[in-house]
Amino acid sequence: MPRDASATQSVQAYPADQIRVEFGANTGDPLGVMEDLVLDDVYELADPRPPCRLGIAARADGTFGVSEDSELGRAGSTLHLDCAISLMPEVGEAVDALIMVEVGTDGLIDATYLVPQTPLAPQTGYRLLSADRKQARSRLAEMACVSFARGTRITLGTGAQIAIEDLAPGDRVLTRDSGVQPVVWIGRTTARATGSMAPILIRAGALNNDHDLQVSPDHRLMLYQRTDAIGVGTPEILVRARDLVNGHSVVVQDGGFVDYFQILFDRHYIIYAEGIAAESLLLDAVTQTSLPEALVDQFQARPRHRARAEHGLDISPAILDRSDVVGVLKRASLRC
Repeated sequence: MPRDASATQSVQAYPADQIRVEFGANTGDPLGVMEDLVLDDVYELADPRPPCRLGIAARADGTFGVSEDSELGRAGSTLHLDCAISLMPEVGEAVDALIMVEVGTDGLIDATYLVPQTPLAPQTGYRLLSADRKQARSRLAEMACVSFARGTRITLGTGAQIAIEDLAPGDRVLTRDSGVQPVVWIGRTTARATGSMAPILIRAGALNNDHDLQVSPDHRLMLYQRTDAIGVGTPEILVRARDLVNGHSVVVQDGGFVDYFQILFDRHYIIYAEGIAAESLLLDAVTQTSLPEALVDQFQARPRHRARAEHGLDISPAILDRSDVVGVLKRASLRC
């Protein structure tokens, strides 16, 4: 089954009842919204289950909803981005996170979620250092923007390849769907390569690529099947990098820091990175806060960014839940 067409992002999240105050003013209470938080309260992951995928549908009116393929929440419910927080463990670096709230049709809170950039360790105290709403949108955009890691070579209109960090606005890049198109903007962020920010490494040869490719976890790759090897009824599919991880040819590069680059055009295009067809940045209510304000105004004046059906069928992780899926897709792209 395809994904909800408006769901272009997903994040890893914990239900609030998994995280409770171990020591402080709210001892025993689960994580709450900003008005309920007390600085210096110490939270602990009471339930050691790992975070689950919270699918975010960016609606045309600028609000968010729970997408059809989300593991958490009720599809179609409204999601409210409450605030950004920082948590400090007993040992190690601070964890930046978001609090998101699922709201029912009656306007009341149905569920609260913690969306951390780094998974929490069980039986570890995390002291609440800060909570504010000003940074929440930009932090969500940082988590959600599809990005290429430093050194990724992008194919130009001439056929030459250039490292993404050397691209500049106005450079002409080859797109799969609309020929040669000029770059509008190149963004850059540096993040700790952990949790939701750890890049996915697609090793040379995994998908018939000559060189390694590193992208953000939710970056969608466009794969062409000459034979319908996974039984979805169409040759052109969009697959998120995180859904291809198999531990050997496609792996999570966890640890250290990563320089991420975002490439924006006047529309959402499929370009070529290390020879693999991959999407450019798609602007929506989630990602647009990553842009300079002048560019946001420009794109709002002439909205052209949207998910495009001709880019292929957006594939659910459940369809790819098999150990040999990378090899299957590689072979399917070669067979006549």
